[in-house]
Amino acid sequence: MIRNSFNADWTVGPRTTYFAELTPGNQPPKSVTLPHDAMWENKRLEEGESNIACYPDGVYEYRKKFFIPAEYRDKRVTIEFEGVYNQAMVYINGDFACQHPFGYSQFYVKADRFLKYGEENEIKVVAVTHKDSRWYSGAGIYRNTKLIVGNLTHIALDGVKVSTPEIHDDRALVSVATVIENEGLGTLTAKVLTEIVDAHGTVVARDEAPITTFAGESATLRQRMLVQTPKLWSVDHPNLYICRTTVTAGENLLDEESTNFGIRSLTLDTEQGLCINGESIKLRGACIHHDNGVIGAVTFDRAEERRVEILKEAGFNALRSSHHPMSKAMLDACDRLGMLVMDESFDMWTSTKSEYDYAMHFPLWWEKDIQAMVDKDYNHPSVIMYSIGNEIPETGSSIGATWGRKLAEKIRSLDSTRFVTNSVNFMLAIMSDIAKQTAEAQSQGGEAGGINTMMNDLGDYMSQIVASDLSTTKTAESFAYVDIAGYNYGESRYLMDKELFSNRIIVGSETFANRIDKNWKLVKENTHLIGDFTWTGWDYLGEAGVGRVHYDLDGPSTYIQSTYPWITAWVGDIDIIGDRRPSSYYREIVFGLRKEPYIAVQRPEHYSKKATLSSWGWSDSISSWSWNGHEGEPIKVEVYADAEEVELLVNGQLVGKAAAGEANGFKAEFDTVYEAGEVTAVAYIGGEETSRTILYSANGTVILKAEADRMEIAASENDLAFVMISLVDGQGSLYNTADRKVSVKVEGPGVLQGLGSAKPDSMEHFFDDEHTTFDGKALAVVRPTGAGTINVTVTAENCASQTVSIRTI
Repeated sequence: MIRNSFNADWTVGPRTTYFAELTPGNQPPKSVTLPHDAMWENKRLEEGESNIACYPDGVYEYRKKFFIPAEYRDKRVTIEFEGVYNQAMVYINGDFACQHPFGYSQFYVKADRFLKYGEENEIKVVAVTHKDSRWYSGAGIYRNTKLIVGNLTHIALDGVKVSTPEIHDDRALVSVATVIENEGLGTLTAKVLTEIVDAHGTVVARDEAPITTFAGESATLRQRMLVQTPKLWSVDHPNLYICRTTVTAGENLLDEESTNFGIRSLTLDTEQGLCINGESIKLRGACIHHDNGVIGAVTFDRAEERRVEILKEAGFNALRSSHHPMSKAMLDACDRLGMLVMDESFDMWTSTKSEYDYAMHFPLWWEKDIQAMVDKDYNHPSVIMYSIGNEIPETGSSIGATWGRKLAEKIRSLDSTRFVTNSVNFMLAIMSDIAKQTAEAQSQGGEAGGINTMMNDLGDYMSQIVASDLSTTKTAESFAYVDIAGYNYGESRYLMDKELFSNRIIVGSETFANRIDKNWKLVKENTHLIGDFTWTGWDYLGEAGVGRVHYDLDGPSTYIQSTYPWITAWVGDIDIIGDRRPSSYYREIVFGLRKEPYIAVQRPEHYSKKATLSSWGWSDSISSWSWNGHEGEPIKVEVYADAEEVELLVNGQLVGKAAAGEANGFKAEFDTVYEAGEVTAVAYIGGEETSRTILYSANGTVILKAEADRMEIAASENDLAFVMISLVDGQGSLYNTADRKVSVKVEGPGVLQGLGSAKPDSMEHFFDDEHTTFDGKALAVVRPTGAGTINVTVTAENCASQTVSIRTI
């Protein structure tokens, strides 16, 4: 089949009805190139819902006119949507063509019956968001679209499935199942040539076989080929092959397709844990939402790739797509870069978590959406397990557990090569019992604030609830039908369940970032624990202020989320512009991947205040020794180190020496007085210095710095250039206290896709061409519109302007 981008020449605007179209003065639609996030373009509401970052819900209508040649009358035309949020309704030439309620799975629209051949056609897509998400979802056609044209006899959509059932040191068996679909009027016998091609373009295995198909039916051909001396796919060596499929009938080429795949094996048991290619591996995992920060929920190939690059550089080797299926672009990036994936299906089954969420459609649509997820994932070596749900209340009910069994068995019927898990929150599983206690508290004048608030407020008592006999019995059936038991915040059960359920394999499917030192120790020491997935690897829009540090609270906070202007959750190891926060370096040290100490300095303006951290929070600190205006004031310095001791020096004078390393949570804290100059952390093992880190104070003129992640990009609608904007001094030290508004101008074949900072409570918009830096940084994202040179000029008050030239080819 021929696949072409269908992203260009769309318009979007508020949905119109037949009656509204007759009314003059309607707002004209805006021309856009997909992918597009319609919610992101709106101004936030001061009284908006914090879970969706105070953006308004809406109903959006996309339209596109496209020409269909007359010769397509003897073809098959399909339109692919990788994701439309939400409740998509598709119309072609005014007639209803397709419905798809779930906002996170791909779907195909068979267009033939609606088309006008040799004429212009019009497609309309309506997307609706209304109280249907617990986080920022975005809205509209936010993922890629394609126009797919094929002959009457062709390879079925998602019709090539590649597996590697047998792998030896000197050879590997590659099994390929190809579905041929005959939409013609007669019986046809075709030949299918399947070739396995290595990274150098060499054909390393091939097989050709005939297949006969009847009109209106499909048939499956299975071919088994031996690859000699295979290069295996792994995290450290992500070797890929191509399965090239060619279908012919006589001299006629009917179809061809190329499918990337990897050769790797997966095993799982309580003695070795998870093994890839026979080698045990522990999952250093990150949970991530789907938004891309300052550009909203749009899924650009380069944005997804960049996230995977940064997360892997930070020490992660596994991602959990929470709580929805991962995009194709991110899966491709994980394959190329060597990142393991837990692909998650749903955030709800039959019980709603928001007033009008997917639970209202789940009973009728779950099988189609599971099929779509597995079809998308099957050939990706990065995917090692499917999660059938996140924090599903039904997991604590025997009747509810039957839904989970259906989901698990459906996946196994489609893909028996991977494992199945379920990310269970024990508190939600026994929520009906907890609800009784909450109701009693409310009757006495208390307030309820949702599961996040409850988990935060309960503190250590939560661990007791998780470890209770009630949690054990109520979740037993739900864990019995999965291969891997996913525990959300269930670390208090790790060791006890090793005794209670000797065959149970456990993964920390969602954990608090500030407990990684204790959790990782358990993971390292126990083979039945295969890894830890922190909440979260990357900060995200919505669930605003979940990780916020509160100061001088007069009593406990009623709700864990924060109101406007808070916009991000403020919980990720990586902030929304792609900068690593102190928790990221701490985690890298805990993982044993960093030997140098790391210095994090708490903001001195809060030194004398009482700080209250949520369970998802981290100290309000950054790695800087530039605190203009705070000279002579007390300041707290944190040093993270995998060393027995660390000492701190300010301008060469010893502040103190303290124990660090695993026994002390890999952290030491020092109180000192801020003096401009330098601060040094020195690590010691056995009394000998092993490494040191120095931070310098920025001084002198504030210099505006603009640096693109790549100087050459593709002239493609799915590529992007990320321009990091920083305020530094002549030596490159960050001026984190000199924030100011920066303006960005794009000239040449490109547009400013988004501009913003990581400030979690910013009142500025990401769609403007000026934005205030936060901690001395901001990010501009540029999208190419053609070939040539894009000039990005950044200006700021009292700074020399900077221009970055990016070549597009």
